Amino acid sequence: MMKHRTFAAVALAGTLALTGCTGGQETTDGQDPAPASSDAPASPEATDTGTTGEEISPEHNDADVMFAQMMIPHHQQAVEMSETLLAKDDIPQDVADFAQGVIDAQQPEIDRMNSMLEAWGQDPVSATERPGRNQGQGQGQGHGGMSGMMSEDDIQRLNEATGTDAARLYLEQMIRHHEGAVEMAEQQVSDGQNPQAIELAEQIIQDQEAEIRDMETMLEGL
Repeated sequence: MMKHRTFAAVALAGTLALTGCTGGQETTDGQDPAPASSDAPASPEATDTGTTGEEISPEHNDADVMFAQMMIPHHQQAVEMSETLLAKDDIPQDVADFAQGVIDAQQPEIDRMNSMLEAWGQDPVSATERPGRNQGQGQGQGHGGMSGMMSEDDIQRLNEATGTDAARLYLEQMIRHHEGAVEMAEQQVSDGQNPQAIELAEQIIQDQEAEIRDMETMLEGL
């Protein structure tokens, strides 16, 4: 009788030990899969802009690259012209507000286009390295095809102007500048391939044509 009880106890102990081992294995193998690491590389199908959250398609052609590489310095000059005006005294408030609006609208577009270039394996364009920074050609196709860019003489005239005269000169120059941007954007809509770049070009056309009308109205009031 004692031998039977001893054998049963040994068998029970063995069963418990086996169950414990099996349970430990289930804890390891049966756990929920770990979430994907946030450091995982992004899908090669698209790249995030880093500024708008919109994904940039890798699909592009030479026209897309040229559009970004040329429109960035074009925008940069518009921002600089607006900053120059805002540093002056006695600027009419409506013109000052417009100049601030140019800065607020075009700097994010500069960042967006640089993100596009990086997504396409191109170097971004910096303010100090942009092509033709000190070689403007006035109203024509200066700066390697950047229509509407101001020349150094134009910029010097704006630097030296004061008050209402500065506001008037700024508007006259910015109208030409915007007309050049619209021309460049229309070329992108015609020749580009990347959907985000084409969408941006269409937005530039819409916005800057409206701003040209606003500037013409402000000029009439000076």
